Amino acid sequence: MSSNDRNLPIFIEQDAMTCVLNIETPPRMKNVIQFGENVPGYNIPVLNEREIRAAAGIMFLIIYTALMLIIFKGDFRMIKYAIVLFLVDFTIRVFINPKFSPSLIVGRLIVSNQVPEYVGAQQKKFAWIIGVILSGAMFVLLVVINATGPFTGIVCLLCLVFLFFESVFGICLACKVYRVMYGEKAQYCPGEVCDVKSRQPIQRTSGAQLAVVFSFIVIFFLMVRFLAPVINIAPHDLFGGDPAKSASK
Repeated sequence: MSSNDRNLPIFIEQDAMTCVLNIETPPRMKNVIQFGENVPGYNIPVLNEREIRAAAGIMFLIIYTALMLIIFKGDFRMIKYAIVLFLVDFTIRVFINPKFSPSLIVGRLIVSNQVPEYVGAQQKKFAWIIGVILSGAMFVLLVVINATGPFTGIVCLLCLVFLFFESVFGICLACKVYRVMYGEKAQYCPGEVCDVKSRQPIQRTSGAQLAVVFSFIVIFFLMVRFLAPVINIAPHDLFGGDPAKSASK
């Protein structure tokens, strides 16, 4: 047997290994674990701000309802379930893929007929890492240890504030810390707030408009002061039933 014949199995084995290594992974498997979507025209991974706001609104409603149950009934069951769900949801967003997050999937269904508003994925990841930390701390304290205190109350309040600003105003408070922490400007922020530019005329607020707002507040306090005897009377049944008790009692 010649030396070339002896080396033939080695060459065949190497060629087989090369073929195995060159087999391309199916595109769907490549996209399972990633953060953000690659959209033509954007040089970084992005996310859809509209579905993020929708998901934040859903989370805010759940947390707010759970908080009301605690305040008025002393019932902590709903908040415990919510904490577990939120921890799982944020963990999926950060460590697997945001498009597999249950709340973001529901948000995508809700706003599916709206034109996407793309925002940078990196600053959202930073914000959601904070969500993992907060929900993880609440999970340990309120679910595992089953204890409550000032810290759990402060964390709940922070979550409500973050979710409220995100869902109502489209302002990601945690994203604003991103530049301070990383020393770089975030890209593709909601409403292009990251780009310094002069306000358009429709965005400017005149002194007359501010006066209207101030007058509205003054009128409201005057109503509370002088119309309280009338407003505090509970409404009666429209169809002639017994009147409700006075709201002031």
